[in-house]
Order: sequence, then C-alpha cells, then structure tokens
Amino acid sequence: MKIVFLGAGSVEFTQGLLADLVAFPDLGEFEVALHDIHPERLETAEAAARVIAGGSKVTISAHLDLRRALEGADFAINMIQVGMIDATRVDFEVPARYGLRQTIADTIGVGGIFRALRTFPALDRIGRAMAEVCPGAWLLNYTNPMAMNVWYLATATPVRKVVGLCHSIYWTAHDLAELVGVPYEEVTYLAAGVNHQSWMLRFESGGEDLYPRLDEAIARDPELLRRVRVDMYRRLGYYPTETSEHSSEYVPWYLHDQAEIERLRIPVDAYVGISEDNVRQYEATRAALKAGKPITAEGTMEYAPQIIHSIVTGTSRTLYGNVQNRGLVANLPEGCVVEVPCVADALGVRPLAVGDLPAQCAALNRSYVNVNELTVRAVTEGRPEHVRHAMMADPNTAATLTLEQIDSLCEALFVLAQRHFVATMSFSGLKG
Repeated sequence: MKIVFLGAGSVEFTQGLLADLVAFPDLGEFEVALHDIHPERLETAEAAARVIAGGSKVTISAHLDLRRALEGADFAINMIQVGMIDATRVDFEVPARYGLRQTIADTIGVGGIFRALRTFPALDRIGRAMAEVCPGAWLLNYTNPMAMNVWYLATATPVRKVVGLCHSIYWTAHDLAELVGVPYEEVTYLAAGVNHQSWMLRFESGGEDLYPRLDEAIARDPELLRRVRVDMYRRLGYYPTETSEHSSEYVPWYLHDQAEIERLRIPVDAYVGISEDNVRQYEATRAALKAGKPITAEGTMEYAPQIIHSIVTGTSRTLYGNVQNRGLVANLPEGCVVEVPCVADALGVRPLAVGDLPAQCAALNRSYVNVNELTVRAVTEGRPEHVRHAMMADPNTAATLTLEQIDSLCEALFVLAQRHFVATMSFSGLKG
C-alpha cells in the first residue's frame, strides 16, 4: 500500500497523520511518499517522518516531482496551501483597508474566494497526474476552502474518488458532551450542512435529547452567551458545528458591527496569528532535527487515517465527509458540496442521505453555496466577473461594503494575485 502526502511541508500535520497511521498495527507494511514543491520544507518533513516512523513497518520516500510521488498510489492526502503565509497576509490586509473584517478567511468570503482561485490550478495538476499514474486511488482532501475545492475536483478534474475531511463536527460533539456533563462515548449525534456551517440535528444520549441540558448549561453561565455559535443556536434552534471565529464570517450579522465584535469577543484577523505560530513551530522542528534533538508527534485520529484503515481492513466506521450533493440533503442544491455522515469500509466511502435540513439552516447554507458556485463557475466557465459576483453574494462582504468598494477591492486583489501568484491564478483578467 502506498499513501501520498501532498503538501507534506506542512510538517506538524504530516507528523500527526503519520503517527495516526503507525498506530494501526493491522495495516501491515506500507509506503508514505512525501511531496512538496519547497525543497527545504520537504527535507524537514522527510527528516521528521523518519523519526516518527522509527523502526516501524513504514517506508518513507520524498519527492519534489508530483507524478513520481503519485505513481502507484492507493491514497493521496491533500493538505497543500498555495501561497502560504504571504498569500494569507494579502487576503487579510487588503480587505482590511476597505473596512472588511475577517477572522479565518479560508472558507467563503474574500479570503476563501481568492484562496480557491490560487488553489484550483494545483488541483488541476493533481487530478491529471492521478488519472494517469494512480487512477484507482482515493483523494482525501484537507485543503481549504473545502467545499469549493471538492466541488472543483469533482467537476473539473478526472478524479472521482474524492472526499473532503474536516474534524469540526467531531470536536463540536466532543465539546458539547463535556458542556452537558455526559461522556462523549455515551453521546450519539447527527449533523449535516456545509463544511464549517453544518448543524447538530440530533444530540442525544441513551435516547434522551441533550439539547435541554445544553439550554440549562447556557442559562447557568452567562459568559456562554458571549459566543457567536451560542448566539446563533439560541436564534436558530440548532447548534452550528464550527467555532465562533469561523461562524462569525459566514453570516451578515456580526463583523460589520464593532459593538457585536466586542459583545461576542470575536478575534478579528485571528488566522494571521495562527499562521505565524505555524511558521514558528515549523522553524522549531527544523532546528531540533538539525541539532539532533528528539521530536515527538501525538496522534490526532484524523479522519484520513481512519478511512485508510477502514478501506484496507474492512473495518466499518461512520464519520463525516464533504461530497457532492446527489440527493443527500434534499433542500440544498443538487451538485453542491455538502457535509454528511459517510460509511467507510472495504467498499470505500459511501455518503448517507439525511433528507431536509431545518428551513432556517438550509437558508443560511444556500447563501454559503452561492459563493461556492460562483467561484467555481468563474474558473470552469472562464467567467472572471463571477469572482466579483461571488463577493457581492458573500454575506459578510455584502453587509460591510458598498458595491463600488467591492469592485475596487476585487480589482486590487486581482492585481496583487497576478503580481505575486501569477503562476497559480486560473485566469489573467478581471473584467469579462
């Protein structure tokens, strides 16, 4: 068995995934092929991987060439970030000059849209290479913007065995269980929606609905009311599955208003600090490896290693994946990418239909889907004006900026993207 890590220079994530895989004693011998376009980061990832693999059954190889890495692969785990921290700073700093606030900027919104435009050409290369050298392999995607990337992969590249993976639903259930005082192992739940904006449709233990206990916990602790997702839950009736930082920028209600930012303690520009911390962690790992100091990696039990284990061993698991909507969520558009329960076993990854979402939840999700669709169409149809349309449709952007400001911001970001990331942009003009 061969597993390819695409974007292996994301060293900390590479270490965690490898630790997860090594922890399965019944996987047998396998190869992990590391790929990155940055030689220094690839060298660091390889050194870290060899330490973590130790004397185990894992063979480690490292490749700057994408096709060579993918040859004969059974699984490819995608975790690339095109442009890295320099692009992230542009995604935040330029919109901020227009008064547009963002927190994470990797899903929808201006940051998500331009991150997608940088990423789609890389997905093209990955999809074409996989079709030629490992056509039967599963592509397990972690790269954001998740829904846009999976939509693009499924419609514009030859890859068909693709699923997007995010642990937010698991962590939401885990944290809610702690909040209501029930062990996570005793909780059952059902969630669905779109990535970073799914909903806890059922939250139970032994047949008991745990939402009343959640209401009691909120009533006991007024500080919980100062969280965006608690505010959304109280108004919508279903708990959102992503953090307050994320959730605040997918709706039109919070970030344009300074009083709401203060009331709900929203950390504007949070992802810039996270990205800087990631760079420091990478540099610390590289320095430790060069000095011969020990490094450790804790297992994360991310979904990708679990899926690989299930397909290889036939162990059945239910987890959550991002896939095209083919009758899975009845009141969201057909063909968009939704987040639903999936069964992973020897047959692969099979999504489960959940029917209709509550109307108010579906309404918010459709606003999110609109941004996804316009961004994907901008590239697949060669319609760069759809980028501006996507920004106009984005809830937070539309609540903050005038149409003239949106036009100006869009043009400014295109100019910068072409200047600094020209090799990765999907088309060269703004006006269509």
